[in-house]
Amino acid sequence: MEISEQELKAFDGSDASKPIYVAIKGRVFDVSTGKSFYGPGGPYCMFSGKDASRALAKMSKNEDDVCASLDSLSDKELGVLADWEKKFEAKYPMVGRVV
Repeated sequence: MEISEQELKAFDGSDASKPIYVAIKGRVFDVSTGKSFYGPGGPYCMFSGKDASRALAKMSKNEDDVCASLDSLSDKELGVLADWEKKFEAKYPMVGRVV
């Protein structure tokens, strides 16, 4: 499945009839089984329906960091992001790509 950033926003957990998606480096993961974390009111709900690459790399919950941009990230931050990507791959199905 190919999905635009705008379309991805609809999968933020606010509509219980839709799955919850989080993208990392443009790869979309269905995190619905982690609804307590990514659903409304969950500690990571700000990542839902978005590409959270930068925020995960920086270990940040700052809204400004919840984006796909990898610009100016350090090697350490890119390593942290790679670790997150592996965790997502092991735990959640990849369902598509952001185009």
